[in-house]
Amino acid sequence: MNTALDITKALADGSRLRILMALGVGELCVCQIIELLGLAPSTVSKHMTILRQAHLVEARKDGRWMYYRLANRRAAPPVREALTWLGRHLTDTPEIVRDRKTLHKILRIDREALCQKQNRN
Repeated sequence: MNTALDITKALADGSRLRILMALGVGELCVCQIIELLGLAPSTVSKHMTILRQAHLVEARKDGRWMYYRLANRRAAPPVREALTWLGRHLTDTPEIVRDRKTLHKILRIDREALCQKQNRN
């Protein structure tokens, strides 16, 4: 039952749903997620902690950058089912379509420059 509770808690927030859908394009640096959502780094960090506790995302650190990706195919069935369900039901929603366009612009920005910009703000 704890797995189901963790997953439903993680899915009960619009920002976390947006993060999961953005990660559908591939691995993202936390600075790219911050830029997409327009939220404070501490807020994004809290969202990522909840998503990790639900095993919906995986993380890796590379130098000073933290990267996130969707859980892989070896994840528990409830995790895989939740991610599949989200993909089916949110892909064409206006907010996710907008996010996808914005994300393509963000991905063209040099990661170092993006992180420096966020550190200045």
